[in-house]
Amino acid sequence: MPPRFSVAMCTYNGARFVAEQLASVAAQTRPPDELVVCDDRSRDETCALVEEFARRAPFPVRLVVNERNLGSTRNFGRAVSLCTGDLIALADQDDVWLPAKLERLEGRLAARPSAGLVFTDAELVDERLRPTGRRLWELVEFGPREQRMVRRGRAADLLLPGWHVTGATMAFRARFKELVLDFPEDLPIIHDGWIALLIASVSEVDFLAEPLIRYRQHAGQQVGAKEKPGPAGGVFAASRRANPYDDLIRIAERACARLSERGGAAAHGAVRRLDARLRHLRARAALPAGRLSRLPPVLRELLTLRYHHYSNGARSAVKDLLMEENGNQ
Repeated sequence: MPPRFSVAMCTYNGARFVAEQLASVAAQTRPPDELVVCDDRSRDETCALVEEFARRAPFPVRLVVNERNLGSTRNFGRAVSLCTGDLIALADQDDVWLPAKLERLEGRLAARPSAGLVFTDAELVDERLRPTGRRLWELVEFGPREQRMVRRGRAADLLLPGWHVTGATMAFRARFKELVLDFPEDLPIIHDGWIALLIASVSEVDFLAEPLIRYRQHAGQQVGAKEKPGPAGGVFAASRRANPYDDLIRIAERACARLSERGGAAAHGAVRRLDARLRHLRARAALPAGRLSRLPPVLRELLTLRYHHYSNGARSAVKDLLMEENGNQ
């Protein structure tokens, strides 16, 4: 018996684009078994458009209007919690899916029973769906090195910062709902990064390099495709940039707590790996201001290979040694 596939969509004042997105969900070569739409108290015609779509959709559509505005994180959490399928795909209100998206995601998960989550690339388009000539993975720097890490089972090491996997491109197995919900709202990571990090900690992760959505970029969207801070300028420029160690430490600590609480036997190894990464992050965060004083802790992190496992190897070590002596990290 094939798995049931749910789509969780969140809406808020999305009347300008939501009809195109709904039409693209209806045009899937593998239709969803249900569409759950959680509306966050829209003040425009969004709900009316969803209700009109529901009357003619070839699959069940459930519209839930929140009693009060929850914000996007809790709204997505509610939509995911209401899904009843075996697989769950997330949907933004302003994108357009290519027709084979659900079919391709389901096929990859069927071919990889050990994978708990799969994600894809996306074509970046403007508000009128005109191609920008760019792909999402270019902006989030999910290139050959990062792809090799995922293929070698190191997805959790890669996904801690939370920017490589975009929710609109992913599907995951519903058995992980208890692990990922509720989404934290007080961390510098949003729901899609949190889902990807936790599932990657206890399961394999896979990806499809083809773009399966048109990811619309416009002035009114909440997140969009933001450029990740890259390594431009070489190691000397990098030595003058701050690293968000405190943010990464907070995310890793919360992930460890959630995995310990709900991850079961599969989480023990993940917690050990996160603890090792936390030791590395804390060591880098606590480096002394004086360059000569940094040498012993930097050498220690090099000898334990934690720079190579959790940072950019010798490049990161050199950056830490060259960092300006003003306390900036």
